[in-house]
Amino acid sequence: MDGTVTSLVVTGIGLLVTNDADLGTGPLGELRDAALVVDGSDIAWVGAARAAPAADEAFDVAGACVVPGFVDSHAHLVFAGDRADEFAARMSGAPYTAGGISSTVTATRAAADELLAAHAGWLLAEMRRGGTTTTEIKSGYGLTVRDEARTLAIARGLTSETTFLGAHVVPAEYASRPDDYVRLVCGDMLSACAPYAKWVDVFCDRGAFDVDQARAVLEAGMRHGLRPRLHASQLAAGGGVQLGVEIGAASVDHCTHLTDPDITALAGSTTVATLLPGAEFSTRSPYPDARRLLAAGATVALATDCNPGSSYTTSMTFCIALAVREMRMTPAEALWSATAGGARALQRSDIGVLRQGARADLVALRTPSYVHLAYRPGVDLVAAVWRAGRLVG
Repeated sequence: MDGTVTSLVVTGIGLLVTNDADLGTGPLGELRDAALVVDGSDIAWVGAARAAPAADEAFDVAGACVVPGFVDSHAHLVFAGDRADEFAARMSGAPYTAGGISSTVTATRAAADELLAAHAGWLLAEMRRGGTTTTEIKSGYGLTVRDEARTLAIARGLTSETTFLGAHVVPAEYASRPDDYVRLVCGDMLSACAPYAKWVDVFCDRGAFDVDQARAVLEAGMRHGLRPRLHASQLAAGGGVQLGVEIGAASVDHCTHLTDPDITALAGSTTVATLLPGAEFSTRSPYPDARRLLAAGATVALATDCNPGSSYTTSMTFCIALAVREMRMTPAEALWSATAGGARALQRSDIGVLRQGARADLVALRTPSYVHLAYRPGVDLVAAVWRAGRLVG
């Protein structure tokens, strides 16, 4: 079956992860010997296989584990160029400073729309094959009014979860007058980009934008109807996390260097801490302490941070394995964070969960348990992917 049907029953599910504790056991709402029915783009029924209603078609997953589609809430897919040399230099001992972003900006500005769209589409297709059914895509490699608007327009053609990141770094031509660049971002650039964006983001960190600059950008975006999220505390502890909590940001991303007050603020808020272990892997940086966040009661999401400089991976399963091995998350916590956690970071309730009325985004694994996502790192364990009820991988 390669298209959308009126109704489909997925049978033979050895273990179903619903992420709804009311439907099954444990925090993942696990059901054994389960089935689910898809009607159009949504889930119509979930339960024991013996009680499954009839449907127009059936798909037998032969005892596989089925999980919600992965939700990648932080990715930078619209760019041109390659930074393999930069990666090789880091692996030889050079420190990561985020300075390489400028080379991607130069290449992206010079690239035609068709090239940028084709490359981003290729990366998105790679994500889909790996089980990712929702992807957020940021701008941030144009850094002119024209280039930010055109890269966001390309992103909007690929996903509804688009983010204006004109405040990624200060471009070279504004190096001596960063406040002028912030005014451009808050003015003409935002006006040109807002029609293509759902979110506004800023890199609030050492060498990028300070708290006052970040506040100005986020508040300007909010006046245009965009919802706030931000990069913070990747390179050093600072005020970005608490700024995000203060303004009600959907998520604060990276969170590599957190203070105790940062963790307390996150735990007492609805702001999600989105952790990006692919970046620490690629930059040889310390990993975030997910255990501290979880113990405090903070909501944690996992995402790839797919970008050409510091995390060139589209694999959520790789990030799950890193989170378990390097950030002391349990396999169940990591899977929840890569699905329901990502949905919360995007303020969505229709994805990251398998229950009646949710979008029919599901992944059948070539394993009897989701634990294998960390137990067998680097192995392609995705057997089938449905997105909005359609078999896409």
